Formats: sequence, C-alpha cells, structure tokens
Amino acid sequence: LSGIFAYLNYHVPRTRREILEILLKGLLRLEYRGYDSAGVGIDGGNGKEWEANARSIQLIKQSGKVKALDDELTKQQDMDMDVEFDVHLGIAHTRWATHGAPSPVNSHPQRSDKSNGHQGYHKGYEFESETDTETIAKLVKYMYDNRESEDLSFATLVERVTQQLEGAFVLVFKSVHYPGEAVGTRRGGPLLIGVKSDHKLSTDHIPILYRSSGKDKKGCPTLPRMEQDTCHTLFAEEKKSVEYYFASDASAVIEHTNRVIFLEDDDVAAVTAGRLTIHRIKRTAGDHPARAIQTLQMELQQIMKGNYSSFMQKEIFEQPESVVNTMRGRVNFNDNTVTLGGLKDHIKEIQRCRRLILIACGTSYHAGVATRQVLEELTELPVMVELASDFLDRNTPVFRDDVCFFISQSGETADSLMALRYCKERGALTVGVTNTVGSSISRETDCGVHINAGPEIGVASTKAYTSQFVALIMFALLMCDDRISMQPRRREIIQGLRVLPDLIKEVLSLDDEIQRLAAELYQQKSVLIMGRGYHYATCLEGALGRPIVICDKDDYETAKSSSRTIKVPHCVDCLQGILSVIPLQLLSFHLAVLRGFDVDCPRNLAKSVTVE
Repeated sequence: LSGIFAYLNYHVPRTRREILEILLKGLLRLEYRGYDSAGVGIDGGNGKEWEANARSIQLIKQSGKVKALDDELTKQQDMDMDVEFDVHLGIAHTRWATHGAPSPVNSHPQRSDKSNGHQGYHKGYEFESETDTETIAKLVKYMYDNRESEDLSFATLVERVTQQLEGAFVLVFKSVHYPGEAVGTRRGGPLLIGVKSDHKLSTDHIPILYRSSGKDKKGCPTLPRMEQDTCHTLFAEEKKSVEYYFASDASAVIEHTNRVIFLEDDDVAAVTAGRLTIHRIKRTAGDHPARAIQTLQMELQQIMKGNYSSFMQKEIFEQPESVVNTMRGRVNFNDNTVTLGGLKDHIKEIQRCRRLILIACGTSYHAGVATRQVLEELTELPVMVELASDFLDRNTPVFRDDVCFFISQSGETADSLMALRYCKERGALTVGVTNTVGSSISRETDCGVHINAGPEIGVASTKAYTSQFVALIMFALLMCDDRISMQPRRREIIQGLRVLPDLIKEVLSLDDEIQRLAAELYQQKSVLIMGRGYHYATCLEGALGRPIVICDKDDYETAKSSSRTIKVPHCVDCLQGILSVIPLQLLSFHLAVLRGFDVDCPRNLAKSVTVE
C-alpha cells in the first residue's frame, strides 16, 4: 500500500533540480500504490563538496498526491536548485495511510531524530508521528548509538535492525553517518534495483555474501571481512560512474534502465563507494548463491497514457492486443494445439492430481470464478475457487495430490503469498498466474504462466482480467489435449480464441453508445448487476464499479423485456464473459468520469495490496 523510490548517482554529476525531477517522476510511476501523502529526503547542504552536503538531510513531505509534493518543493526558497552533486542519494515515498492519518508528519521518509541522523522509510527517544514506521528509524538510531566499534558498516547496522522486526516491510535507508551510501531490504514486499552505467558490466550476477559464524562483543554475528580481490563488482575497474534506482515496481525505473536485480526476502543490498553488494545473515536450503541482473522486456511507451485521458481508458482499449499477447506462441490455430512452456516440466504431474484449487483476491478471484466451469468440464476434476484471505482463515485442508493456482496481476498480493507458502508447507504443487516477471509469486511457485498483458497502471484491473481469463482457458485446453472425447469441444474453444481479438474490437466500438448511457445513469445511487452461469463472474467484476442488460446480439427475448440494451457479439459460451465484461468496464469508466472521480486512483483501492 505504498511505493518506494530511491536514486543514487555515483560520479554522475546531477543538480539538485535534476535529482528532484528523477525522484518525483519515480513517485508518479508508483502513485497507483498509494496516493494520500508523499515525501522526499535529499542532501541538505548547498556547498561545493558533496560529502559535506550529505552531512545534513532535508525532508520535504506533503499530504495529498504527488502533485501536492511537487507544489511544496517549488516553495522551498532556502534550497539552491543548481548546486551540483557528484555523489548523492535521494529517497522518496508515496503512501496510503494504514497507521496514522494522512499528514506531512506521518508521511515518509521517517527520521530517527530531529537532526536527521538516519532516514528510514518503510516498511516499520522522542516520537514525532503516529505511524508505526517511525519505530524502525528509532531502532536504527538505538543500534547505532550502542555500536561496539566505529567501523560498523551501514549494511551490518540494517541487518541487526531487521533481525528485530516481524511482519512485512520494504525499507531503504539514508544516513548522515554514511554519506553517499544506500541500504535497501525487503520481507514480504517487492524491491528491485535498477543499474545504469555508460560502462560495460563485468558480471551478470551479484554473489550473496553471508555472515560468518563468529560473534562480536555484544553476541551479534559478524560479517566476514571482504577483501578487494574476493568481492565481485559490477565493473572491471573501480571508480566507474554508475546510477542505482531502488523501486517497488519496474515501471519506475524503465525510463532510466532495463537492467534490474530483484531482491529476495531478507536480502540486504548495500551501495558503498558506488559498489553494490548483497548480504544475507545465514544460508538456508535452496538459497541461490547469487542474484541475477535481468533485462526488463517492458518498454517506456507501455507506461505512458499516449492519446488517452487515463490509464484505465488506455488499458480497456488495449485488450485486443493484450489477449493476442497472452496467446502468442502458445495457441496454434491451424492444428488446434496449446503449448505453455512454463508448465512443460510439470504438466504430467498436474494431470495426475486429484483437485485444482484457484486462490486469488479481487479481480483475479473473479477470473478464477469465470473459468471454473470450463476447467471442470475439460479437466473432469473438482475445481475450488478461494479468496486467499478466507482460505487462510479457515485453515483449509490441502493435500500433496492437490494443485494450487495463485492468480495475481502484480504477483505480490500479501494474502495470496501467504496462501502460497501455506500450500507449499503441505506439499501441494503450486502454479503462478501473474503479469509481473520477477514477482514473489512467480519466483516462489513451482511453475507458472505469465499472462503477458503488459504493464497495467490503472488501479481498476481491465486487461489483466481478460488475459488471466484467457490464460486459464489455455490451461484447461492443455489439460485435455489427449482426450479424444474432448476434441470437438477443444476445437470449438480454440477457434473461439482465434476470433476473440476481433470481437473485442467490435465491443469497443460501442463506446459512444455506452457513454450516452452513462450520461443517463451517473446520478443514480445504485446499480444491480444480474447474471448466472458463465456470466456470474461478469456480474461480480462489474459490481466492483454499477442496473443494465448486456446480451448477445441474437438474444431477442432478453432485449425485448429491457428498457436499454447493449448488444455484444456472440462467441463460444465459455469466452462470452470476456466480451460481456468490457461494456461494464467502459460503463464504469464513463460513470466515474461524469461523477468527477479519478479513475486511475479510486479512493480506498490500491493496485497491489502487500500488507494484511
């Protein structure tokens, strides 16, 4: 329920104005994660020496959206915007309040003391705010004040703090005691690091550094000494210019670099003297010895509005292309075959299972409900669809011969992640259906399907829903590819998928008609949405937004009994829900616009719920 962005430039001169522009742009890309307050922390000095400037930190925070923070920054008369920093770390945060009302004092970054000794921001002796995150900054100060030696590293300090924390968090730290250094860590929430340099990287992975088994005077485990010749670096030579971007989401870094490192739970990533190292307190079974530097397949234009008024509108109209991308290279319409490479090594085991369990939240849950009937028909297996939170609350029995699917656009939904770990503990095979490469669910499941819908920025899910729908249909088709009795039905559905993009375009051509209908309805206080069978999930999804009849073009009886009708093309029954939900997406969009709501950031909704 918040977004983190930090920018460190090392031997890349930047003015304070440029640094703030980068931080604000990063926050704007993350605003869908939280938008009731925002803040930045930057070096406060105005001198010519960056290290002296880094001995003070200036916090600028404001309630409201990122635009309010931008306006507040323009009022800062005491900051020299043209002073240049050869080395600088700036941290920024956009928040959705969970502890403490939206206000500047409760906004992040949170400080350890009024002299800004350490700036820590989430995610968690005088307390100034009502937010629980301030306790983490205070704990850092306590640990620092009680250090056993002057050469305590920033990474070691943060490791000691995280050992005292419970629950989920994402943290990036800045300190006057460690100028030009950054430390980031995560547990239960997403954090990645983008790397940008004009110099060629000397490695495509960062080895993990583990603590030795030794103890210091206070009984804390100590870090092994890292000599220059034993420490892997990103560059063949030292003192190369480099920029690092810490972010909650890849959309915040893609305009700067496509080279990223995804951190795992309890990783502590530290940048010291321009060198990135990743630490862990202890080695556990199954740990990978390094973190790979991956190349994002995302493009900048995918996260821009283009000629549309909002991301929601853009993403609704992208659905003809997004469903094609979901099927591309997977469905052969000529010989009626389906290939899902992510399931290839496990498909035989899945076909032998006794039960399928689809676990998700919100719109992803509705995608499971929408496809349950056809999954049961084609697999001839019992299919349960579970809300992740309810699934956990009931301590639902799970067995080794179950296959559990975890459906999540972001791949970071907290309840779904907890349910995933619950199922893994009980020996079930786990399958992820996500839209985000490198997400926690995609990494922790045994296998999975990436829906390839492209970045979805609008909080209200649109194209991710239809792509999840199609991905689950493809899975059902794969499960019955060797059953002779199912072949006529398989061919019917596959040919329905073939024409689906064109039918979606036909539905989108109804936009003007739906806009006129919205103008008649927007002052109504409530809407009832009714349906059954394959359209039950369509009603659930539509009710996330507003009462109207949507029927096939040939459904004359239903149309005759209604005052207003939206006619959508006819398609194979199990795919009809995709065509029927799009008018509801358009109607919700136009109603929200007419009522003066922000369609991309609706109140009380967040794109990715990463806390309980």
